[in-house]
Amino acid sequence: MANTPQAKKRILRNAKRAEINGARVSRIRTFVKQVESALATGNKDEAKAAIARMQPELARGVARGVMHKNTASRKLSRLTKRVVALG
Repeated sequence: MANTPQAKKRILRNAKRAEINGARVSRIRTFVKQVESALATGNKDEAKAAIARMQPELARGVARGVMHKNTASRKLSRLTKRVVALG
């Protein structure tokens, strides 16, 4: 257990940040799943729209530090390639 006041404060702060960051990652996953479900149905217009909504969320996740930039880039690239292959 933390003994110093600043260590106790860090424990509380870390718990709050973990909750916020978890919500951010969950939101990003939701947007990725929307793209994947549009791809599964084979609807290219819906998939394009979902990609357009997903891209800023990935960028925001990178900016906030909850996702590595290469991970976001890789996800976007792979999903974009699958959307282009639909047409």
